[in-house]
Parts: sequence; C-alpha cells; structure tokens
Amino acid sequence: MNSVYYRRKSASLSLFFRNEKEIEWIRVGKILLVRSTRARNLRISVRPFKPVRVTVPFRVSFRQAEGFLEEKREWLISQVSRMKEIEQKLSTGGISDEDINRESARIQLTARVNFLAGLHGFTYSQLIFRSQNTRWGSCSVKNSISLNIRLVKLPDHLIDYVILHELMHTRVKNHSNQFWSEFSRILPNAKKLDKELNGFRLLNKRFLHNPE
Repeated sequence: MNSVYYRRKSASLSLFFRNEKEIEWIRVGKILLVRSTRARNLRISVRPFKPVRVTVPFRVSFRQAEGFLEEKREWLISQVSRMKEIEQKLSTGGISDEDINRESARIQLTARVNFLAGLHGFTYSQLIFRSQNTRWGSCSVKNSISLNIRLVKLPDHLIDYVILHELMHTRVKNHSNQFWSEFSRILPNAKKLDKELNGFRLLNKRFLHNPE
C-alpha cells in the first residue's frame, strides 16, 4: 500500500511541477510558461518572432503565474502590439529614418540618458545622435556618447540597456570582466539583455551593437 501511495504522490508532484505549459490569449497570441530552478521571480519576456515567455520559479504554480499575467494584461498587450510593429519593420528590411520623428526621438532619448545618468551617478561630456548602420551606440575616450536615432524603435528595456551600456563605458572603456562586473551591479540581467539585443542583430544585420 505504501509503495502505491508514494508512487501516486510522486506522479502528482511531477504533474504539478511540469516544466512547460502553453496558453493562448486574444491580442497576445501564444504564451509559453517555462519553469526554472534558478529563477527567483516571475519574469515576462517579449521578443520579436517568438511567443511571449514567462519564466516561473520552481515553487510557483502555473496557476499563480497565470494570475500574475492577468495583473499585467494591459501592459502585456501594449508590449506585444509594439513588438509586432518592430517585427513588421524587420521583415520589410528594417527601420528606416523616414519612420522616425528625429526631433521627438532626440528629446525622448536625451531625457532618458539624463535620467539614467543621474540615477546611477554617471557623467558624460556630450550626447550625439546619428543614423548608424553598424552600431546602436558608442562612447569615446573623452566620454562623448553617440546613440543611434533608431533606438526609439526598440522596446523600452532595450533602450535603457543600450544607454546604460554606453554610460558604463565612461568608467570602463572595454568589455573586460571588470566592465561586466560593475555593469551587473546596476543592471543584474545585463548579459541576458545583451543576448536579447543580439536577437535584433541577427534578425536585421543593418543593426550591430559594438560599443567602443
């Protein structure tokens, strides 16, 4: 009797802690819930040409994860809508300058640079905007930051990543372990975001992130 009981209990736990679950929402599409033994918090990832992915800590049930998604429904719908616009641009040859109100983009990006610089104690000499085919951003030896005006077409969290990356180069001019160690102190998921940005690079080779 005991052996049967424990087998059933084990099977029940296995079902509760299954690794993946797929659901679908109107206006969002496919959502993939993926369990992670390393994750500490629920995390939603919206990437081009991929289903929405929700990382679920081991001790959180999928039912709880779906409740979390419900709380974030409006935000998620807006993110998916914006991502679809990006997908369309990438599918038709990328983001062109004609798609961008340059003055509005400059104001938006300048405000964000100044906010993040003030928040984390960075200083820079000047801010330059270009329409570049090879970089999202760069930082000179004299701490002059250059940003690609097309950044405004990326998701907000990736815009912040690029800006913080270049601001970090005002302190460390290379991509050494010191750079990533200091960067991770202010942005713990920096390397994950770098990989996400690389997804845009692979989808559209006109945009390469290679900060100086």
